[in-house]
Amino acid sequence: MAKLSVNINKIATIRNARGGDIPDLILAARRIETYGGEGITVHPRPDERHIRYQDVRDLKNVVTTELNVEGYPSREWLNLVIEVKADQATLVPDAPDAITSNSGWDTVKHRSMLSEIIVELKTHGIRTSIFTSTDQKVIEGAAIIGCDRIELYTEPYAIGFALGKNEAVKPFSNAASYAKSIGMEVNAGHDLNLQNLAFFANGLPELKEVSIGHALISDALYFGLENTIQMYLSKLK
Repeated sequence: MAKLSVNINKIATIRNARGGDIPDLILAARRIETYGGEGITVHPRPDERHIRYQDVRDLKNVVTTELNVEGYPSREWLNLVIEVKADQATLVPDAPDAITSNSGWDTVKHRSMLSEIIVELKTHGIRTSIFTSTDQKVIEGAAIIGCDRIELYTEPYAIGFALGKNEAVKPFSNAASYAKSIGMEVNAGHDLNLQNLAFFANGLPELKEVSIGHALISDALYFGLENTIQMYLSKLK
């Protein structure tokens, strides 16, 4: 069964809109773990419009499952990840002003840069993951640079799901199978939700972890946080 890591960026967005500490990000992370969440994901950006760098430091002191820190590997971001000894660092090719993640890495074009980053993170005992498409050359490139995992960028699946779920999941199923065949583990994330998650997970037996934020936190407004986490976990069984 794939693990559910809950991205809490949206909780920080609500807090920052008003200022102060409501909702309490640290309390939310604790509750998520109590309710069955198997990891906490954060994606700090340079402008700190949602997750702040200090949030990551504070979370490291309370998260008891797994702290997954996503982001573009700037020097500042790398220093933060190393400082808090994140359990997993997920490299995302975001521009500083990106609203949300919108692509995977070209691991062939950026091989030299990514290789140096992966070596540095692994020197500090941090598991590494890298956002990718389903392109086998890109996945092979991730293996060549020494990354532990890929995180399949699943927006194309989410878009295609309504048009034909079998065709939508096929490239991801093939990609996950290929990744496993060359010794890589597989995560996934972006636009997975209660409607499309179960079919995706069933199609990828290699799946280790999904990271879900926007849809899950939105659903929690209707169903409550505890109930929502249980609903998502049930889709992964």
